[in-house]
Amino acid sequence: MRIASVEDDPDQAELIRQILGEAGFECESFANGADLLRALRERAYDLLLVDWQLPGTSGYELVSWVRQKSGNMPPILFVTSRTAEADIVDGLTVGADDYMLKPIRAGELVARVRSLLRRAYPEAAQEVELIRRGSYTVDTHARTITVGGEAAVLSPREYELALFLFRNTGRLLAREVMEQAVWGRAMGAGSRTLDTHISRLRLKLALRPENGVRLTSVYSHGYRFEEVSAAEAQADEDRDA
Repeated sequence: MRIASVEDDPDQAELIRQILGEAGFECESFANGADLLRALRERAYDLLLVDWQLPGTSGYELVSWVRQKSGNMPPILFVTSRTAEADIVDGLTVGADDYMLKPIRAGELVARVRSLLRRAYPEAAQEVELIRRGSYTVDTHARTITVGGEAAVLSPREYELALFLFRNTGRLLAREVMEQAVWGRAMGAGSRTLDTHISRLRLKLALRPENGVRLTSVYSHGYRFEEVSAAEAQADEDRDA
């Protein structure tokens, strides 16, 4: 699915692109409404993600133009830092299908995007993404993770963190990137929130080489989640013996 995101803050734009990319979507970013309007005249998108407070062409004007030209498609999710009921009502009334309040939280963003896409494209919604690593299977539609066929019991935040790891197998992941993706913000150098959740995942999912994966802490940087072969697992076991 191709998504267009219009966001004038470069850091927020990159965060949105990263979150949606890791969720399996193709996301194209625009810094202002005028650029998106030009793109819409040349190509189609399956969903629009619109920041309500934009320089030049406002989010309100952008959504109004899209609805006048294209009717009810594509679905539109507007993102705003305004919490007043009148602002939210204005966005939905002019033609947005859903809204999301800032700061952006990875799990909520992906859930809202998928919900809109399921409603707009019911046939495509039947597709299920399965991620398999070692003894693990992640079902992104059911939001479950099984270990050797047994379903693990995870909190919503633990699931989002685990999903982020499984989708980024083999990559060195900075703490700040992981925190932004799962909590929507960096926690700061003194926070142990990420480490606490990692410890819980190690226990609940038995993230060990004998199950085909390895989760390693990288000093002063973050974590690396890797898939390991049976031979590597045996070598680890021999070293520990």
